[in-house]
Amino acid sequence: APHPEEFYSRLRSINPSPYMFFLDFPGRVIVGSSPELLVRVSGKEVLTRPIAGTRRRRPGEDERLGRELLEDEKERAEHVMLVDLGRNDIGRVCQFGSVRVEEFMKVERYSHVQHLVSTVVGRLRRGEDAFDALRATFPAGTVTGAPKVRAMEIIEELEPVRRGIYAGSVGSFSYTGDADLAITIRAMVIQNGRGYVQVGAGIVADSVPWKEYYETENKARALLSAAGLAA
Repeated sequence: APHPEEFYSRLRSINPSPYMFFLDFPGRVIVGSSPELLVRVSGKEVLTRPIAGTRRRRPGEDERLGRELLEDEKERAEHVMLVDLGRNDIGRVCQFGSVRVEEFMKVERYSHVQHLVSTVVGRLRRGEDAFDALRATFPAGTVTGAPKVRAMEIIEELEPVRRGIYAGSVGSFSYTGDADLAITIRAMVIQNGRGYVQVGAGIVADSVPWKEYYETENKARALLSAAGLAA
């Protein structure tokens, strides 16, 4: 495994992301560069930004691949489903009628991949706080699927290992009542001289298996590059 501090420095350089984190625990270090917000509470505003839909970045082909992503019916259907789930999640703690989609299916580019991203906002109901917002949104629908509870039951049945920190959340709560929490993706756990990376892709009825596998490789590429394990 790479030295944790050196790995974090290289990851910041290779894959700068909205949420960079270095968590030093006894016996293990968690290092990551997550692009995805789980939930943010600022005053009475609640915001979530579902990411669903991925293409690799290639020099000279970003525009074409971005258009392909926007025009892909499977990716669009999956994204719409997860935006609806995000609206429902924050709607559990927001004032009736306040939840709206501010940005819809915007292409955002990172070092090795580009994603479809939407922004959903609402206003907290009286008596609800940042902890209630976390409770309403966790775990993220983009890493469980929908309907969320049944999807998690299927995950428990089918996935061979527990997810651990993967697809959980990392972030902060402030004394003023605000919160800013990311989804724990694009992260490496460094323990006993070994580095562990987990990645995934959203599987739907019309998924093409090799494309989904290729997507997981693309998502891991920045981490493996920072560790010196990939070109």
